[in-house]
Amino acid sequence: MTAIKQFISQHPRLAAWFVLAVGMVAILIWSARDVGLLAGQWAALIIATIGLAGLCVWIIGWEDNEEEDQEVGKEKTGEG
Repeated sequence: MTAIKQFISQHPRLAAWFVLAVGMVAILIWSARDVGLLAGQWAALIIATIGLAGLCVWIIGWEDNEEEDQEVGKEKTGEG
């Protein structure tokens, strides 16, 4: 269990990507279970969903970078 906590603390975005992707794929499978998709279509949808989850985590991370940049800028100018 400590290895998982250590991994999450060292790689928070990768962990968030994994958790979000698992949740999104579960929702995809549940909502499209009766559609009658072929195996290749399922694979394409699941891969696209995992990519979308990564994109979401990356975009959310932009805000973190902006806050860090502002804090570094304040430290350099002596503010705060």
